[in-house]
Amino acid sequence: MAGTLLTAPEIDDLLADHPDWRRDGDGLARSLEFDDFTAAFGFMTKVAIVSEKLFHHPEWSNVYNRVELRITDHDAGGISTNDRDWISRVDQLV
Repeated sequence: MAGTLLTAPEIDDLLADHPDWRRDGDGLARSLEFDDFTAAFGFMTKVAIVSEKLFHHPEWSNVYNRVELRITDHDAGGISTNDRDWISRVDQLV
């Protein structure tokens, strides 16, 4: 289900509340580095569970101890309330 698109001030507030995230076109992105591959993969497993519960899934990649995350609401056509909720949950995992 598509979320409600956030306004520019709402996106600014979201980024202020989650300073490790950055604007990336019509989405938001974050880079993370872990001690090793096992820790990175463990984090990705936790993110997968959150994503399934929220039915909102990231674009992501993993190389050894690094994880790149990008989230956007394709159904809504940009950054939405779904992204805000997802980021809030994922940041609690770090």
